[in-house]
Amino acid sequence: MRLLSAICLAAAMIATASAQSLGELSKQEEARRKAIKKPSKVLTVDSIRATPTSAPASDASPAPASTPGKAGDALPDKKPKPEDDPKANETSWRMRMQGARDALQRSEMFAQALQSRVNGLSTDFNSRDDPAQRAAVATDRQKALAELARVKDDMVKQNKAIAGIQDEARKAGVPPGWVR
Repeated sequence: MRLLSAICLAAAMIATASAQSLGELSKQEEARRKAIKKPSKVLTVDSIRATPTSAPASDASPAPASTPGKAGDALPDKKPKPEDDPKANETSWRMRMQGARDALQRSEMFAQALQSRVNGLSTDFNSRDDPAQRAAVATDRQKALAELARVKDDMVKQNKAIAGIQDEARKAGVPPGWVR
């Protein structure tokens, strides 16, 4: 047991003797940074936005309509003000995503209400003996079923819209927390 303790103590002393202290590492890093003549290029959100990229079709159509003399004046107008302020940009992304989620939630609640109505009309249809009353209830049930199918299609489109917003945000470099 003493031999094992002695070996562990010796290994620990050797490891600490060969390790650099944090102060030594910081001095070496400072010397390395001073030795660099030309600083590397720092990428920021503004420098990335300033680089020319392929413009979407919606941005390309207004450009030909402007006169050649005012082409330089039109560029600042194209860039909306919320992009200048990161906080406003975050707010716009959050509001856009919240609006899409609210629309989906309203559709889900409406679909639940329609399903309840369909269930009630089905029960009412089965409990009626009069053919005229059954026909009226069947007509109402078919309308509710058609509306339920339409709402479910809307929900699929809204889910795709939410996924599209998330994908667009990812491509734009928006932090994921803004669209959660």
